Amino acid sequence: MKQDFGQGAITVPSDVLAQELPDDETIFLNLATEEYFGLDSVGTTIYRALIEGGTFEAAYEQLRTQYDVEETRLRSDMRKLLNTMIARGLLEHCAH
Repeated sequence: MKQDFGQGAITVPSDVLAQELPDDETIFLNLATEEYFGLDSVGTTIYRALIEGGTFEAAYEQLRTQYDVEETRLRSDMRKLLNTMIARGLLEHCAH
């Protein structure tokens, strides 16, 4: 089942540390679960767009101008990453 992220805010929980590295990778540490997670440069670009845009749709619009990719592929890749990070407690989605 696809989750509809719509216009709800996407944020980093207070118990998660995120650090971008010089090679455009990002590492996360969930202090509550002690789980570590890393993103490559493409994942980092999607993560930045989600946080800076504040919503899935704003991030999608930003990334659509950066990448020559089909709409369905971009949305699918974004949903997959976001679902993984939410499941691991590294991001939160607050539906409005």
